[in-house]
Amino acid sequence: MALTLAEAAKLSNDVVLQGVIETVVKESRVLDVLPFIEMAGNALTYNREDAMATAAFFDVGDTWTESTPTFTQVSATLKILGGDADVDQYVSTTRSNVQDIEAAVLELKAKAVAHEFEDEFVYGDTGVDPKGFDGLHVLSPAGQQVHQGSGSTPAALSLKKLDEMIDKIRPGKPDALMMTRRTRRGISAYARALPSPVQFESAGFGQRVMFYDGIPVLESDFMVDTETIASGAFSAKTGGASSSIFAVKVGEGRLSGLTNGGIQVEEVGALETKDARRWRCKWYVSLALFSTLALARLDGVSSADVVA
Repeated sequence: MALTLAEAAKLSNDVVLQGVIETVVKESRVLDVLPFIEMAGNALTYNREDAMATAAFFDVGDTWTESTPTFTQVSATLKILGGDADVDQYVSTTRSNVQDIEAAVLELKAKAVAHEFEDEFVYGDTGVDPKGFDGLHVLSPAGQQVHQGSGSTPAALSLKKLDEMIDKIRPGKPDALMMTRRTRRGISAYARALPSPVQFESAGFGQRVMFYDGIPVLESDFMVDTETIASGAFSAKTGGASSSIFAVKVGEGRLSGLTNGGIQVEEVGALETKDARRWRCKWYVSLALFSTLALARLDGVSSADVVA
């Protein structure tokens, strides 16, 4: 069963671990909504449907033809994400009346884990770094891509192109749209100018959440406005002036995180070479796209004003 990290934090009796999970979720809009499948072993192999079986009408006495769907076998391997955090015992002992030093250090390490995951979630490429996992750009199938720019030149976001990208998600609408803050600001400015399919609702802590055609918009600080396009399609994270938008449908059988044991926090203990205690925050994690229709990408978006 898929479970979000926010729900997992509620089930933890370990105060330290619960605090780390809550920090990770707080630092990532993605991890607030992405469910994770708890798996055994270090890899998951699954069949991704390529083509549906067919059906037809027959007359009485006709010879029936057999048709079966076709599949591609895909594997997702868990990767090790984490880091060590040393807490100086002098500082911990003499300053504990001011602040819980260990809690503060672990919070910063949890923040680093969240930031690294979200960057890998978008731009991860095992062809470049085999220690990580493939992110949304690599997982996006060619048939699920819409290109706003042409050649190496990005273009203003067209809501018609955005709708085209959304329509590639099946069945139903995406669960979320992911974009940069620059793109979100452009859509917001367009919405203020004239009636549009953009709505705003209040969320917790006074936050305002944008919805496009009823779909939540998640701005990611780890999606950049410096992407490069070549032959109209995304080619690199840096070197250009374009950005992308993703439509995602999350859950089992769609787009989901994979983990074994969830986020773990271990006290390694006292160090031999310095007066400190070491904590280790680790996460065996990966990403799986079970259905190609659960992910779509619109790339080549420039900073120009949004158009219809």
